[in-house]
Amino acid sequence: MDYLKTARHDAHQTLDVMVVGEALTDVVTTPHGRAEHPGGSPANVAYGLGRLGITTGLLTAIAPDARGIAIENHLRSAGVTLLPGSKSLARTASATATLAPDGSAKYDFDISWDLAPAVPAHFPKILHTGSIATFLSPGASTVKSLLEQAHRHCMITYDPNIRPALLGSHTQAKSIFEELVALTDVVKLSDEDAQWLYPRKSVDETAAHILGLGTRLTVITKGAEGSQFTTSAANISIPGVKTKVADTIGAGDSYMSALILGFLTRGTEGFAPAVLEQLGHTAAAAAAITVQRSGANPPTLEELKVAIEAHAAAHYAGA
Repeated sequence: MDYLKTARHDAHQTLDVMVVGEALTDVVTTPHGRAEHPGGSPANVAYGLGRLGITTGLLTAIAPDARGIAIENHLRSAGVTLLPGSKSLARTASATATLAPDGSAKYDFDISWDLAPAVPAHFPKILHTGSIATFLSPGASTVKSLLEQAHRHCMITYDPNIRPALLGSHTQAKSIFEELVALTDVVKLSDEDAQWLYPRKSVDETAAHILGLGTRLTVITKGAEGSQFTTSAANISIPGVKTKVADTIGAGDSYMSALILGFLTRGTEGFAPAVLEQLGHTAAAAAAITVQRSGANPPTLEELKVAIEAHAAAHYAGA
């Protein structure tokens, strides 16, 4: 991991990772009051990557208002570059998250999503997209166009992060999802996403179906129960990390950031079972750190290394 470059702020740099998708303000409502934080799944992934030392740029749509400025400053604090064309809206979007006693969150959205047509000057090593940005018109068509341009030049990762309240019909949303899967190398989704998309399929059946659409690796996360990595040659279960939960906001995004870190540092063994196990344990450790803290607060690279070393030590001690 140590060879990773420090993030730079040159908009014309060649990025390790380009993230495409929404950035918004999370308005978190608890019994103790309300608080605002920068959020949005793709923006959280970009921020998490920056915290892990990855040269990352975010292509999004925010406004030059107070909330937009707060989002830009938040990203910059992690070394993430806000890419040209991202300040295109009249009002920055928001999502109101209401926390349940178990720390889970329900969301209500105030969002419009439009993205100017973009042609990357340089393709990154990995392009990540997902969530609302891949479903909501008119910006979703621009995201799809970017994937069509990029998928022959770099790895594509995709997390649909289903938000039913913002989607059209189930049939339409599933069609959009499946068209995008064909342009990807990795699809990561939660078991809730899988159940919504394919209510009559088991997790194994859903993973196999998504592989059949053209991606190379399907990762299905199952909260505290861990995750499942499926390729054409392997099906591996990764246990979750037991930990106290403050809330689950941003946990899946931290998982995704750590997964992308693993893709950048995995060497030449591709998706061999040993590689998939290492990827899964690293991503699970990142998510466990995040759920211990309030809000979308992903680990730094040093925090993640410490957690992985502690997990390995505990494993060997118990062996």
